[in-house]
Amino acid sequence: MARSIAKRNRCPRGHQNPSSRKKSHSCTYLGHRNYSLYINRVLKEVVPERGISSRTFDIMNNLINNIFERICTQAYSLMCFRNRRTLTPEDIQRAVYLLLPGRLAKYAVAFGSEAVQRYVHS
Repeated sequence: MARSIAKRNRCPRGHQNPSSRKKSHSCTYLGHRNYSLYINRVLKEVVPERGISSRTFDIMNNLINNIFERICTQAYSLMCFRNRRTLTPEDIQRAVYLLLPGRLAKYAVAFGSEAVQRYVHS
């Protein structure tokens, strides 16, 4: 019995054991994106003569990632609540309405829907 388990865990052709291999940075990274390029573009559109520090970029980036993660979690729970297996745009819109306050949610959904329509028709 012990031999069969040892044979199954061994890698073919003398490669290292998968658990002992050195992992690259991309494998261990949690998937948070860096939005500093987009933050800078929006800043230059609104106030062309101003700039912000790298610490402020990090704070804004964390804010965007945090809100994105909350929207995803809320949309997933709405999808499960409806006993569906497909995430629909309505789930995302409802999640935004639940998470963001009043007019901010209204504008976020309006701009998001417009962006999706432009993407679909391009």
